[in-house]
Amino acid sequence: MSKTATTERVVIFDTTLRDGEQSPGISLDVGEKLEIAAQLARLGVDYIEAGFPIASQGDFEAVHAIASSVRGPVICGLSRTSHSDIDRCWEAIEPAERRRIHVFIATSPTHMEHKLKMSPDQVLAEAASAVARAREYTDDVEFSPEDASRSDFDFMCDVLRVAVDNGAGTLNIPDTVGFATPVEWAERIRAIRERVDGDYVLSTHCHNDLGLAVANSLAAVSAGARQVECTVNGIGERAGNAAMEEIVMAIRTRPEIYPDLEVGIQTEELARSSRMVSRLTGYPVQYNKAVVGRNAFAHEAGIHQHGMLNEPSTYEIMDPLAVGQEGTKLVLGKHSGRAAFKDALAKMGIDIHGDVLNAAFTRFKELADRKIQLSDADLEALVAEELGGPVDHAYDLVALEVRGGTVNTPTAELTMEVDGTEVSVTAEGDGMVDAACTAIKQATGVDGRLTDYTVMSVTGGVDALADVALSFQSADGVKVSGRGLSTDVVEASARAFIAALNKVARVRATGEDPNAIDRPGHLG
Repeated sequence: MSKTATTERVVIFDTTLRDGEQSPGISLDVGEKLEIAAQLARLGVDYIEAGFPIASQGDFEAVHAIASSVRGPVICGLSRTSHSDIDRCWEAIEPAERRRIHVFIATSPTHMEHKLKMSPDQVLAEAASAVARAREYTDDVEFSPEDASRSDFDFMCDVLRVAVDNGAGTLNIPDTVGFATPVEWAERIRAIRERVDGDYVLSTHCHNDLGLAVANSLAAVSAGARQVECTVNGIGERAGNAAMEEIVMAIRTRPEIYPDLEVGIQTEELARSSRMVSRLTGYPVQYNKAVVGRNAFAHEAGIHQHGMLNEPSTYEIMDPLAVGQEGTKLVLGKHSGRAAFKDALAKMGIDIHGDVLNAAFTRFKELADRKIQLSDADLEALVAEELGGPVDHAYDLVALEVRGGTVNTPTAELTMEVDGTEVSVTAEGDGMVDAACTAIKQATGVDGRLTDYTVMSVTGGVDALADVALSFQSADGVKVSGRGLSTDVVEASARAFIAALNKVARVRATGEDPNAIDRPGHLG
């Protein structure tokens, strides 16, 4: 978005290292906090709330270390209203080139009665005294009425007015328990601006208990808030905080909804920041997480893939490179279409068309029903299987059922199409592969022997494709090879054997040189 004379800055106040670290199970040491803080500086956040210095010696040391070494963002520490808390907070952030003290006290009836054990008048006095004390150290003081969404509006405004009168330059309105909805939150933010006079920045801090943290934050921005408190990946207590990457990209992507607003974030660093926070906190990022999830720019549905190949904007509203993602991914799976399949092959340098493409795509769909996602190596093996034989088959596999083990004799129940007629047979063998091949011989009437048999795994994992290559010599001396692919070794072996027998049938029908049939790339 181009900057104009009327453009306003939406300040990004990152609390990953304070509210984010309060997530159950997260405990970052000083080195880990420093690593994240340095990345937040590269990301371009305006404020880093580095911690709650009074909470523990470790938290104090981490805030002090960040204040001493990280340059760029303003370094902020959180403090309750007691003067000893504020003094300790200042001691931690003092080395920073720019610093802020963030003071808070609860204003909801529930919190005042059950947690603070204080009357409304006492809370008013505490807020005034705390902000005044913080201003003795720095001109940059933020004040928050905790549990604002459940506070009596008139009383909360009285507390906010006292905070401004004593020098608070930022009023942060927290939906501490994620209770608000976007319409009412916007109304509350707008009403505060109308009721509380003074020169201050209005801020919003939303939790995600109802899944509305980002929506509420953006509603607050529309209502006049010019600071958003948020965390990388939306981590935080309970259901978490508003996710920074989603807020930033919503403002960037929808300038007509948020006109003349800008954020200073280097969006290309968003994905890297997400990965770092996930790695150091041990909190995984859900695959379908907006902006930074691994599937955020991945497409498997055939209709979507076809649209993306023609014009990326058909199904993507952001450039993945602009947020630090590797780029658009057309995932080949059971929902993929022919266009994406052909495009994937073309990018691998494989150019097939016509009946061979159709046959390869049919096999791809069969395999995709069993394997969640097919890799490039899988595709190469699949195409090699189709290139290895003629398109018009004398023999086709319809169904194969095998039984084996250490007690029963291995048995194969086979159904095939032989010259257009369905044939079913049952055969036994030394193993399940031998039983399947014996059944195929009986169904086709082709006799001979296997002269070579090799099975390889195309990729790793329990769902890896088995790639079987074999050589066969018929009783009348025709020597051919066959190749088969499947997630099941026995089925892959059967397919390889049938591919070889199709070559035998073709030689017998046409008199064609079997060596020509076996040449790589022969399309038939």
